[in-house]
Amino acid sequence: MHDLAIIGGGPAGTSAAITAARGGASVLLLERGRFPRHKVCGEFVSAEALDLLGNLLGSQHAALLTDAIRIPRARVFLDGRTIETAVDPPAVSIARLDLDAALWELAQQSGVEARQQTTAQELSGTAPFRIATSRGSFETRAVINAVGRWSNLDPPPTASRTSSGKWLGIKAHFAEPSPNASVDLYFFEGGYCGVQPVELRGEGAPRGRVNACAMVRADVASTLPEVFAQHPALEKRSRQWQPLSEPVSTSPLIFRAPQPERDNILLTGDAAGFVDPFVGDGISLALRSGTLAAECLAPFFRGALSLPDAVLRYRHDYERQLAPVFRASSKIRRMLMLPRSLRVPMLFVFENIPAVGRYVVRKTR
Repeated sequence: MHDLAIIGGGPAGTSAAITAARGGASVLLLERGRFPRHKVCGEFVSAEALDLLGNLLGSQHAALLTDAIRIPRARVFLDGRTIETAVDPPAVSIARLDLDAALWELAQQSGVEARQQTTAQELSGTAPFRIATSRGSFETRAVINAVGRWSNLDPPPTASRTSSGKWLGIKAHFAEPSPNASVDLYFFEGGYCGVQPVELRGEGAPRGRVNACAMVRADVASTLPEVFAQHPALEKRSRQWQPLSEPVSTSPLIFRAPQPERDNILLTGDAAGFVDPFVGDGISLALRSGTLAAECLAPFFRGALSLPDAVLRYRHDYERQLAPVFRASSKIRRMLMLPRSLRVPMLFVFENIPAVGRYVVRKTR
């Protein structure tokens, strides 16, 4: 019998596992894949999560954060305009290949029973729960679902949630001489592509590397070259690139209001809600929600709170601390999807009044 079982070994799952284990809980962490691996991700870690990430990494992996590339500005390329705004305090760029592997290792060193290539197949009961997996069954007093946007444990998406067309994510690393220290967002009809510098750790890893990560409607493009062709400035820039990794993709990308708990199970990261990727807050929300979930469960493990009350506390804190990011990003997405004739005055304001851009950046943090 474990105190806590966490399904999913990304930043949301590992941050919850490390936090709970350091607090004295017995933790089981299940991951269906195997690390290290590339993930579809912008690899942008916003400033509000850096102290939290530093505490999780500790001294052993501090260099992952201290040596990371700083991102002090953002540039938006839309309708022939270039809008630049400061990212203050600066964000950092960390490859998911390195981040996931470091957090997984730290979870193990914190005393977590961490199992890779173990798929959760069925979840039943409540306090205790029973998890049937591809490698046996386990019992646990509490469960955190950190599997990502969807899994076989979730209810299938309804037609109303997918009626706007199928969206997919595609990502790869490329070599680029002297990339800019900025996150560059190239918007086009039916999607956008974000580009920023990134480095991989380890000897022999080439420098001058960028991450190109796109969200696009499936009827517009299904490969990165097709994505690049949608934007003239991006197509021109990409001509000098040389591929450094195989492309990875994921679908469907479904937007919905965040749901931080279901049936006395705490949901974290993308399992709770998929935020618009262009705001660059996905990794931050994963780390913050995973840590928050473990902290809210701590009184339950000590016998000072019932599980339903701990879950209710998590919902309340999630709605207060994290849900505003989803509402702000949704409003910005609707503005960017306005007809071009209506976007012109909006872009004029952003281009000529820098304080407006800084305000928008703050509202998505």
